[in-house]
Amino acid sequence: MRSYLDKKDWNMKIPQTEHEKKHPKLDQYKMEIDSWLIDDKKAKRKQRHTAQRVFDRLKDKYNYVFECSYRTVASYVAKRKKEIFGKVTASLPRVHIPGEAQVDFGDAEFYENEKLHSGKYLNISFPYSNKGYLQLFKGENQECLFQGLKTIFEHIGGVPERLWFDNTSTIVTKILKDGARDLTSDFLRFMAHYRFEGAFCNANAGNEKGNVDAKVGYHRRNMLVPIPRFSTLSLFNEELLALCEQDAKREHYRKEGTHEELHQEDLKALLQLPAEPFEACKYMTVKTNGYARFCLNNGLHEYSVAPKFANSQVLVKLTATEVILLDENHREITRHERFYGSYKQQSMKWLPYLTQLS
Repeated sequence: MRSYLDKKDWNMKIPQTEHEKKHPKLDQYKMEIDSWLIDDKKAKRKQRHTAQRVFDRLKDKYNYVFECSYRTVASYVAKRKKEIFGKVTASLPRVHIPGEAQVDFGDAEFYENEKLHSGKYLNISFPYSNKGYLQLFKGENQECLFQGLKTIFEHIGGVPERLWFDNTSTIVTKILKDGARDLTSDFLRFMAHYRFEGAFCNANAGNEKGNVDAKVGYHRRNMLVPIPRFSTLSLFNEELLALCEQDAKREHYRKEGTHEELHQEDLKALLQLPAEPFEACKYMTVKTNGYARFCLNNGLHEYSVAPKFANSQVLVKLTATEVILLDENHREITRHERFYGSYKQQSMKWLPYLTQLS
């Protein structure tokens, strides 16, 4: 009581900001959080930990022992990220009608069999429900686009009535004065096969498909951080689809219900899958040299065939992941894992050569 009677300054004390507050409950985890954030310096900017991802990893690792709130974690992470990386920005999603989807690629690094790849991941987002899917690839060519879309179509059991795209060169060859597009013949075949309508953003207006732009970042932060490590890309892509289904159980940020519950309206509006599956590949003829080898990607990637096909024309089947050599009767000669990257690489299959020698 005496302290109140003698008190002469009743001005309100300036409150501490979240960044100035101490986090005693978090003390035992700070070294681990710091190590994650410091490791992020080796990753691309968009593939670093968010506060939510740090919080989720701590909860998963320490389960019931972890008693810190998300707000406490976010406050500490914001402080440390500012010290390490500087200010972080975010974007807001948009909405659309059921049955429509938006498509875009994102950048992500990953380790396959301990080898680091600078890859791409295809994203499909349904703005009405905010449900999304992704598939990871080593490149962003037409075969990757078609394979990713095909896999997701088959996973959800149907095809969106309308798909929104950027004006990427794998799809659009020219933007005409009236706003129409000249499309590649392969993409026209793909659209005709699945019977969906292709829609395109105005030039320099990628924000018109803002929902998938936000989903690209969300998928990276929540499913590709820390940098994934696996032995087989195809199996990891199956895991990603399962993660997307699990993720859809969360509540929609604005609407009543979960993403999965709202997605039922999207599913009702889907077109049926075609009776014949689409072959997501490209055929081309190449000329081999005297060693029965040939090159792709402007001479950077070299592949072997078999001695009997030296200095001849060979049919090549290109998929998102493989280079398959075919003889004149379309029988397989050999196959290689497809290379990506702007540096020299060589794949040599010795069995056909050893067979010839024997």
